[in-house]
Formats: sequence, structure tokens, C-alpha cells
Amino acid sequence: MEDETVKDEARRPRTWILPPAPYALALLAGWWIDRHLFAWPLDLGAATRASGWSLVGVGLALFAWTLWTFARRHTTVNPYAAASALCTSGPFRFSRNPIYLGDWFLLGGISTLIGTWWPLAFAPLIWATLRFGVIRHEEAHLEARFGDAYRVYKTRVRRWI
Repeated sequence: MEDETVKDEARRPRTWILPPAPYALALLAGWWIDRHLFAWPLDLGAATRASGWSLVGVGLALFAWTLWTFARRHTTVNPYAAASALCTSGPFRFSRNPIYLGDWFLLGGISTLIGTWWPLAFAPLIWATLRFGVIRHEEAHLEARFGDAYRVYKTRVRRWI
């Protein structure tokens, strides 16, 4: 039975949810709650818009850098497809999950731009969904597919930063 699980994990990750979905749901729910139930303004004064756009810029830059790294290694960004290469360069030198890290910057930036703390209040739920519904399966896939190379990489690079 354990061999079956390892073979299945090597084929593709058993990801439960599309990774951007929890962030998008938090933004939509947070915006709706703020506008229709209870306002919880996020105002940093004169720096609010600049801070929001800066965070969005960092998130998008990290996303683009990661996509470029995937393209150079000829592997997929699709969380439901098998990895054909282990990425350890580019943003993967600093984080095992640079796209999800970029998504956190986007969440903070967009929350700032729409002016509410509510999306950020969903952070623990987003983290748990990603950790147990996505990352756990991606890591099992990478370990089954790349073995010791991935285990060594995990000892060198932290999950987030």
C-alpha cells in the first residue's frame, strides 16, 4: 500500500485546491464584509497607495521571476501536473514556495489598495489551506520524484523565507 502511494505521488501532486483560490476568496470576502457588514479600514495615511502598489509590485515580480525560472528548467507551474525538473535556482534559492510568497505580497498590497484589514484577517485560514491542501502534496510529489536531491534541498532552503 505504501508503494502505491509513493508511485501515485511520483506521478503528480494530489493538490486539493488551486493555490490562488484562497487568496482570491479572502480578498472578495474581505471586501464584501467591509462594504456590507462592518468596515475595518486599513489606512496608512499618505503612504497607503504607494505601500499597496509596492507590495503588489513585489508580488508580481516574484511571480514573474518564478515563472521565468520554471521556463528555463522546462518544468510546469501547474500544481496538478508532474514536475519534470527540480528548481533550486532563482527565487528557489530563498524560498521553496516563491509563488505563494508572492501571493502573500499581493494579498497585502490589494488589501491596502481596497482599504480594509478584512482580507488579512483570513491569513490563518489561507495558511492552513495552502499548507495542508497544497504544499503537503507538492512536497510529497517532489520527494517521491526527486528523492535525496529534494531532501537535501529542503535542508538548505526554508519553506517561506
